Amino acid sequence: MFEFDQYLGFIAFLVILTMGFWLMIFLMAILPYWIGGSIAETMKEYKEKRKRQKEAKKLQ
Repeated sequence: MFEFDQYLGFIAFLVILTMGFWLMIFLMAILPYWIGGSIAETMKEYKEKRKRQKEAKKLQ
């Protein structure tokens, strides 16, 4: 009927498809979280900088 060599291409296709699927899930789950955290951290630093500048102006 079929020999194992004929299944190698199909198995390789399934492996690549599965890896691509899990990579897509990983990127869709992790990247927005990572980018959102980075933006939040940047905004927090900016607010702290503005607060320090206002305090410095008050002291002068």
